[in-house]
Amino acid sequence: YCYTRESGLFAVADGMGGHPEGEVASQLALQTLAAMFQRDAKPQLSDPARFLHDAVMTGHYQLLRYATEKALLDTPRTTIVACVLQGSAAYWAHCGDSRLYLVRDGKLVARTRDHSYSELQDALSHVVPVHERLARNRNVLFTCLGSPGRPVIDTVGPVHLQVGDRLLLCSDGLWGTVSDATITEQVAKMPIAEAVPDLVEKALRAGGSKCDNVTAIALEWEAAEDDDRRISTRALGEEVFASTIQASVGHESPSEDLDEAEIERS
Repeated sequence: YCYTRESGLFAVADGMGGHPEGEVASQLALQTLAAMFQRDAKPQLSDPARFLHDAVMTGHYQLLRYATEKALLDTPRTTIVACVLQGSAAYWAHCGDSRLYLVRDGKLVARTRDHSYSELQDALSHVVPVHERLARNRNVLFTCLGSPGRPVIDTVGPVHLQVGDRLLLCSDGLWGTVSDATITEQVAKMPIAEAVPDLVEKALRAGGSKCDNVTAIALEWEAAEDDDRRISTRALGEEVFASTIQASVGHESPSEDLDEAEIERS
């Protein structure tokens, strides 16, 4: 996550297996988001929804450029889900199957729809017959960052938040072994500082020795004033920027704009 006095960015990226350097893909995507957030949040983003779309797309082009510079036969790939909180609203964007959950008053009121054939099948099942081949590839993603084609990026917002709303962003290692109902119940009933580690433990136990990576970040909107764990940004100066995302190492800053010719070469 990253934040300024008046805006916060939260993101999870999950490097994809079957392609080279998945850990580089996820890190580079997050670095790109963080660099662009630091550049544009002064201390607010002028258009959070547009920022999310452009930053995720820039992350995609950075992966293509990285693969070209390293002469890789295949491009590192990653999923991503990112959320901006600003004013009294949330905005989010995702590509792939990393998810965002919004829980309010004990109920799941919003969840991202995975860019997978499984979700596509569910969406189309009442409209057109689903081909058998599609059914056999239920868990295959049809888009991600670093893919040869232009990625599909879904954006939502503004969604106005209420006191007590809780947001969870996670990789498929969590929701793949823990049901939406369980995720919703724990996020709703437990303090998030306890709910998230407990959910991660549940997922790791259920996944066993071959468990996928389990990554999650959660937050509560307008926590109680007497909660010592909260982070207040009221005293921050307008130019102050904080982030848990590691800075770029060994290549040019991801915040540098890519011109059309460079995108075309990638």
